[in-house]
Amino acid sequence: MARETAPAKSQEDREKSKRLGSLAALAPFLTPYKTLLTAALVALVATACISLILPLAVRRVVDTFEDGSGVLLNQYFAAAFGIAALLAIGTALRYALVTRLGERVVADIRMAVFDRVIGLSPVFYEKIMTGEVLSRITTDTTLILSVIGSSISIALRNALIFVGGLVLMLFTSWKLTLMVLLIVPAVIVPILTLGRRLRVLSRENQDWIAASSGNASESLGAVQTVQAFTHEAISRSAFADVTEKSFDAARRRIWTRALMTAIVIMLVFAGIVGVLWIGAWDVRAGDMSPGSLVQFVIYAVMVAGSVAALSEVIGELQRAAGATERLVELLHTDDLVRDPETPQPPPSPVRGAIAFDDVSFAYPSRPDTAALDHVSLSVAPGETVALVGPSGAGKTTIIQLIQRFYDPDEGQITLDGVPLNGMARNDFRRHIALVPQDPVIFAASARENIRFGRPDATDAEIEAAAQAAAAHDFIERLPEGYDSWLGERGVMLSGGQKQRIAIARAILRDAPVLLLDEATSALDAESERLVQTAVDRLAETRTTIIVAHRLATVKKADRIVVMDQGRIVATGAHDALVAEGGLYARLARLQFTDGMAAE
Repeated sequence: MARETAPAKSQEDREKSKRLGSLAALAPFLTPYKTLLTAALVALVATACISLILPLAVRRVVDTFEDGSGVLLNQYFAAAFGIAALLAIGTALRYALVTRLGERVVADIRMAVFDRVIGLSPVFYEKIMTGEVLSRITTDTTLILSVIGSSISIALRNALIFVGGLVLMLFTSWKLTLMVLLIVPAVIVPILTLGRRLRVLSRENQDWIAASSGNASESLGAVQTVQAFTHEAISRSAFADVTEKSFDAARRRIWTRALMTAIVIMLVFAGIVGVLWIGAWDVRAGDMSPGSLVQFVIYAVMVAGSVAALSEVIGELQRAAGATERLVELLHTDDLVRDPETPQPPPSPVRGAIAFDDVSFAYPSRPDTAALDHVSLSVAPGETVALVGPSGAGKTTIIQLIQRFYDPDEGQITLDGVPLNGMARNDFRRHIALVPQDPVIFAASARENIRFGRPDATDAEIEAAAQAAAAHDFIERLPEGYDSWLGERGVMLSGGQKQRIAIARAILRDAPVLLLDEATSALDAESERLVQTAVDRLAETRTTIIVAHRLATVKKADRIVVMDQGRIVATGAHDALVAEGGLYARLARLQFTDGMAAE
């Protein structure tokens, strides 16, 4: 349960982590908002230009100090105030536009990633923890929001000021400007060298944050089990260990960025001080006016400030590039179970004939262990077939393959003669209702949990399904009846109540194929009798496949299929299988004899 390793990265991944090119993956999300992006860029350029005009006004003010008339002085101060007002308005507009663009793009990214991962087959979730996926959707997108809504804007604005400031510095004093430019190579070297290191550390930091989130999600999702086995201290220790590793990666990233910032600022301002020293002597010699020197100083400070800002922004861009990489990995994940490019329509109407033709399958996480070994099975429309056998025999695997959560390694599965892998998954899954072994209850009302089976169902249909599943009475006794909130994972309900909600959901779906995976395992005897009656009535008009360990629940099935170690070892009715001996007879003897002994 305590997974303490961040996802392993190949050398190729580490090299890719040194580049900012990953941010180009954001382009498709920006394209739909060209108008907003253009307006933001216009506001950004305008504010940068206005900032560059201010020193010109300051120069005029300084040079008019020697003029006896105060008219020009008043005019220049008024002009400076007007420029400052325009700068304030433009900056506010730029902030509003850029921030709105960032929020919109990040919302689109979150939806795109969720749209992708919600449709990925269980194969994907065998390799990654749900908590890590959630971390990417939340933490990583927050970093991208910071970049689009702030960092990129700051970077572009400072780049414009850097270029514009240098040009105006040349016009002010080419000699001093050339001396300033001598400093540029010394500044660029640490930015490039330490920036690459910063990029790798940023990716590592994000990986450990995701691992920490996955660890916490796993422990909190099973908090009752953790507490029941007094595992709190171990869970705390495991989470603390992963979190500390995340902090260590962050600490290295912070010191690297701090070092880069210190070196850049020190080099830039040391150069400016030297240049100003020479400029001061030029003023004393009459080669330069005081206003020109002040103008040059302001432009030099603006250029130095822009370089310093860019050195800091690069760190943010590095982190965002890592976050973008991780999100793009999810968007481009290769799902082993895919819909065909030109899917066939499902049969109309779906009658419910299911056939396994020499199917073999091993789970991707256990490729050397066969879950099914050359299984052939035909289920006629309207037939009720029970799958029995010891744990690990392959019963639940058949249920999963019918829903095409996985594709068989060999053989073919068909619905009414049409191969499952020839149809779009959503097209044929609409005709299947499932009651899983571990019922899933959402953090919603009882009504909405049942309506999950058919979103367009009326309240009357929901209550009818609940009555058929023997769930109506206990739902009515809840504080707000059908509108009662059931809590996360149905924490407000008992195991049997959860299962009856799940059965009501399947009844409401009213699909021609019904899959019951240990559907009555958590019910008491009275509830089981009521639900079994409902299931029997429901199964009369549809194809039903029942997985059960308790043989009493499958005695009335049209056919019982006995499985062991991924193979079908016997088929027949209950009495015939008991008479023939073998595995089923042994299971029946154990269950029914033990049951009578217990009584």
